[in-house]
Amino acid sequence: MVGIAAWGAYAPRLRLSRKAMVAANAWIAPNLAGKAKGERSMANWDEDALTMAVEAARDALGVEDEGRAAIDGAIFASTTAPFADRQNAGILAAALTLEPSISSADVTGSQRCGLTALGQALDAAASGKRVLVAAGERRRARAASAQELDFGDAAAAFVVSPDGGAAEFLGRGTVTDDFVDHFRGSDAEFDYAWEERWIRDEGIVKLVPPAIRAALDAAGVSAGEVDHFCFPSVFPGMGATLAKTLGVRPEAVRDTLAAQLGEAGAAHGPLLLAHALEEAAPGQVILVAQFGQGAEALVFRVGGEVGSSRPARGVTGSLADRQEETNYLKFLVFNDLVEWDRGMRAEKDNKTALTTLYRNRDQILGLVGGRCRETGVVQFPRTRISVAPNNPAVDTQEPYRFAERRAQVLTYSADYLTFSMSPPNHYGMVVFEGGGRIMLDITDVAPGEVETGLLVKMVFRIKDRDEKRGFVRYFWKAAPDRTAVAATSAQAAE
Repeated sequence: MVGIAAWGAYAPRLRLSRKAMVAANAWIAPNLAGKAKGERSMANWDEDALTMAVEAARDALGVEDEGRAAIDGAIFASTTAPFADRQNAGILAAALTLEPSISSADVTGSQRCGLTALGQALDAAASGKRVLVAAGERRRARAASAQELDFGDAAAAFVVSPDGGAAEFLGRGTVTDDFVDHFRGSDAEFDYAWEERWIRDEGIVKLVPPAIRAALDAAGVSAGEVDHFCFPSVFPGMGATLAKTLGVRPEAVRDTLAAQLGEAGAAHGPLLLAHALEEAAPGQVILVAQFGQGAEALVFRVGGEVGSSRPARGVTGSLADRQEETNYLKFLVFNDLVEWDRGMRAEKDNKTALTTLYRNRDQILGLVGGRCRETGVVQFPRTRISVAPNNPAVDTQEPYRFAERRAQVLTYSADYLTFSMSPPNHYGMVVFEGGGRIMLDITDVAPGEVETGLLVKMVFRIKDRDEKRGFVRYFWKAAPDRTAVAATSAQAAE
């Protein structure tokens, strides 16, 4: 019963209107008018492929410590990872407070690397391992390009185990072929794409079916038995075309979510699989495939525990938690596509002391504070001397995780004087259920939205970037817990 035990997903709250994008570029690119429908997910300035993968993984793992302690390995998949030579999976593991003894790896280099990573995790699960797989993508594109409209930012994560009750793994098929539909050199900022008809007719149509047939043969399942067929593509109707070729029923072809989110690159195949799991019934067959220098295909049978394994957020929750954005210039700024005057207050050296980062890594990356064993007093940061009133005990603190604790804003500021990528700069004192308080940045809010008593949740985000040295510094921030706010409002109304 090797398969998926749990899953999660994440998409940024901001959704950029394609109509607004097309209108802003109509003077120079009127040919884009046909792409003016729907919206695409838009990462905030402090989000990247890794932070989104962390949020998807938190959704998959839940809040209990036991589930994290059981993880034997972590794999991060992306073609837009923040570091080329620093293991991104290591940062993922630190943010999730996984055990240091786990194995870890980054998988990259192709749009199908998300499914490749999932396939590798399934192989590890067959030998008794419990592996977390997280795929995240934030691709940049040139302004006024078709890719800018087609792309979207998102992440998905899975816990794969020897006894995955949510979905049993049935079979895998792979084709490796250096068919270059697009590429991005090691020193390039954007993808270079080839002609669409060539990609569709010579690439997808010829390379994907053999991988799918191999997966179905390995699974012992016919194409007609597939209940959910997931195939991401920026080409409309591509999934239906493949289904007809393979003999998959037309009604099994799933929506690619292009109108709501866009196409999230290496994370999109896993994202569609996560969405299918949320809507599938026990016993149904899910086929997911993705193209990229060949193709990858995986077949699953939905298990009886799929209902109890559904995540708190998932794809469904991500789709529902949205805020329309019509400011195209904000999108350009957030993606470093325009050079703008940041003012003198932004003129500072953001060099990170790597020694300090390492010595305090669990506090900085994992938001782990301390709890005094003698008094129960909770504090952040963790220090040798407890802050317990009238009992400054020494060396009595044990690690205490704050990231999954409920919290609310005690005091706050909305500061237009300090530099911020999205002014005003919101920050304040956040108090946690069970004790402890931390001064934190507040993100994903509009002016006037923050108030004393606002219920918030912790999110893993970019703190700042050292552009001179190419280092990204991460920390935790507070974001409105809109689900909790809505629940509280409903209770008050009753």
